[in-house]
Amino acid sequence: MDISQLKTVTDFDPTDSLPGDGIFVGRVWIPAALAVDGVAGPRVVEARDGELKLAPFDTMSDLINDGTPLESWTGKGSGIGKLNEVLADSVFPRRAGSLRDETRIVLLAPNDLLATRACGVTFVKSLLERVVEEKAKGDPEKAKEIRALILDVLGEDIASVKPGSPETIVLKEKLVAAGMWSQYLEVGIGKNAEIFTKAQPMASVGYGAQIGVLPDSHWNNPEPEVVLAVSRRGTVRGASLGNDVNLRDYEGRSALLLGEAKDQNGSCAIGPFIRLFDGDFTLEDITAMDIELEIAGEDGFHARGRNRMAEISRSPSALVAQAIGEHHQYPDGLMLFLGTMFAPTEDRDGPGQGFTHHPGDRVEIGTPQLGRLVNWVNYTNSIPRWEYGITELLNFLLRKREQKTEKQYGLT
Repeated sequence: MDISQLKTVTDFDPTDSLPGDGIFVGRVWIPAALAVDGVAGPRVVEARDGELKLAPFDTMSDLINDGTPLESWTGKGSGIGKLNEVLADSVFPRRAGSLRDETRIVLLAPNDLLATRACGVTFVKSLLERVVEEKAKGDPEKAKEIRALILDVLGEDIASVKPGSPETIVLKEKLVAAGMWSQYLEVGIGKNAEIFTKAQPMASVGYGAQIGVLPDSHWNNPEPEVVLAVSRRGTVRGASLGNDVNLRDYEGRSALLLGEAKDQNGSCAIGPFIRLFDGDFTLEDITAMDIELEIAGEDGFHARGRNRMAEISRSPSALVAQAIGEHHQYPDGLMLFLGTMFAPTEDRDGPGQGFTHHPGDRVEIGTPQLGRLVNWVNYTNSIPRWEYGITELLNFLLRKREQKTEKQYGLT
């Protein structure tokens, strides 16, 4: 699909994408013409009082791993632009087919060097849908029949079971007897959570960017989630919104295709900002959130859903403890998707075919505490290529410091 045809303006207003309260940090691309030092590249910023201000950190990893009090630096940076203008500009430049823009400041994904990992099967509903995928072998037309059969076997038993508890042994025996045991049930109600690598550092896309699905995937969906920002010490510093784009037909054919189902060009969206924890916003607030999802297609299709964090089967702190600790460290910190309870099941292209994305779909994920993340869907080989990685970031930081040194000693 020609990206210039995407309806990025119609019935979409970027001005309500961020709530007014809280400490929000993110990353923007500043072109050379608008940079004080004349060096184009990504900068860490704070959103405050309707403005974007520079934060005193070279990378978001530096910020998340910083141990100084927030009040020592928040609100003290120089302003670089109006928040609403940058939000709007972060939508329009994507029509030109680039993740960055050389004339305007645009938002990037807030994470850079932090590893990006994701938890799967952390809600009962998503657990059922993963089992459906497996039993249907990637065929959406078989999904309804299998879903009904599984629910008939499970009844309400699984909803009250705590993962790893003695009750799971009884439930497992019941499911095995019915021929319904699954590897997804193992991680859904067993001792060990499913935690996988979602994207490489620097590969996530941000607010306003296109997200990608493989052209030969005919059963795929968005996954609206909370994403925790975790320091190298295992301390949760804040949270953002994320879209764990998923190819259901790929993973349904084989769990060994998880990498292809989950990690493609533009398949991980995070943003618009990270809200840092403070006295008014803590980890406990995460499980009280409702994450709203809205899908609007150019064919007139419209769907809504809700990810109720209160129904998560493992606590966020327990998932963090399984992701980082004595047995696994992340020197640059990590972003951790917490999973979703929602997978759209409405028939879109015909009876029994379920939901799948079409190019041009607008996907909005939002909650009052974290704002709203919006992206447009396109094929992975039609969206901007991922070409700005760690090497480019290091070169940018080197050029920025060289420029600072030259100005300091009057060499320019």
